[in-house]
Amino acid sequence: MQAQGPSIMVIDDEKVVGDMLRIHLTKHGCRVETFLSAAPALDRLAEAPFDLIITDFKMKGMDGMELLKTVKERYPTIHVIMITAFAHMDTAIEAFRGQVHDFFPKPFKIKELLASVERALGPGCLDRRTAAKP
Repeated sequence: MQAQGPSIMVIDDEKVVGDMLRIHLTKHGCRVETFLSAAPALDRLAEAPFDLIITDFKMKGMDGMELLKTVKERYPTIHVIMITAFAHMDTAIEAFRGQVHDFFPKPFKIKELLASVERALGPGCLDRRTAAKP
């Protein structure tokens, strides 16, 4: 983690989900970039380091499982959290076999997702001072 806070990439084909996560994570001191699909996100990942990726499971083009596999092959130390509106036991099992850090069905509770970010990046990685502000 860098002094400015963790850098997090959010990939979701629903712009509102990416925007919501960016707002919440930024309030906690994170630097966040959002993407609507996996291909431009992977291009950006080749240019700049990220501490964590939060990705949707089902997207047009490359889906979340393909993205997870690619990230783990190229950048094995980056944690990936997967979110999905298509939560089935088989999907979750496949994701964990692919070394996903955590898996959340939509709609998810932001507090639970933030707790998962802290488990992935270490205690205290989120700025608590900004979290208390409305």
